[in-house]
Amino acid sequence: MGRTVAPPASTETGSAPPEDRRLEVIYSSVVLLIVAFAFWTFPIIRVVINPLKLFVIGWHEFCHIAAAILTGGTILSISIDPNLGGACEMEGGVASIILSAGYLGSLGLGGALMLGGWDILVAKILSFVIGFGLLMPLSLVRDKITIVLTIIYEILLIGFWFIDHGNALRWYCLFLGLLTVLYPFWDLIDERFKKKQNSSDITQYSLMFPSIPRPVWTVFWSLLTTAALLGFSALGYVKFDLNSDEMYAQAHTFLPT
Repeated sequence: MGRTVAPPASTETGSAPPEDRRLEVIYSSVVLLIVAFAFWTFPIIRVVINPLKLFVIGWHEFCHIAAAILTGGTILSISIDPNLGGACEMEGGVASIILSAGYLGSLGLGGALMLGGWDILVAKILSFVIGFGLLMPLSLVRDKITIVLTIIYEILLIGFWFIDHGNALRWYCLFLGLLTVLYPFWDLIDERFKKKQNSSDITQYSLMFPSIPRPVWTVFWSLLTTAALLGFSALGYVKFDLNSDEMYAQAHTFLPT
């Protein structure tokens, strides 16, 4: 029986080369950073991202809670508010580990979400985390506008699965990743300029370790946050080197749309 030989693949597929696609993510990250700053800090419009803020703050507080439980502590109360921030009241456990878990958890999950901006398949997988994370804080929310906005964000998340075969999910993940990884900055900004009721973790560090001046903690976490932002961006640039056709083909293997 004769063997059929497939014709050689064309070198002119029209697919964006890896370099162009990766630069697109870098440029988009810069734009989304500006958008994130505007929506988190400017009056009136900041309410639009309340569901995303609850996701970010809720994860931060969850990391405190998990660290407290793992080190033998007990949770007494928890509050999460898009304007007041989050607060956990607990007793026992290892205080330094519990306090550090909040910012470190924000950097870790934020970085992971940022990586979703580089690849459709990764974004698809992370979308389940986002969907669950958007709903969880609602048990502590009574504001009707925030509840309605959360439903809208959930609908958008589902809808993005069907836009350009899930490619739109990349930008959803990237934006939320930037918001999350930058939470140490938002925490400081809200405390300093928005006069939020719940103090920042930086303030808690200065109270826990009075011998170390507050500016030292501010510089330390600012540098670590910046390093995480740049580090995860570099990781995405290096690791996700597929061209557009290859990325779409890979994503098609998981719940194709």
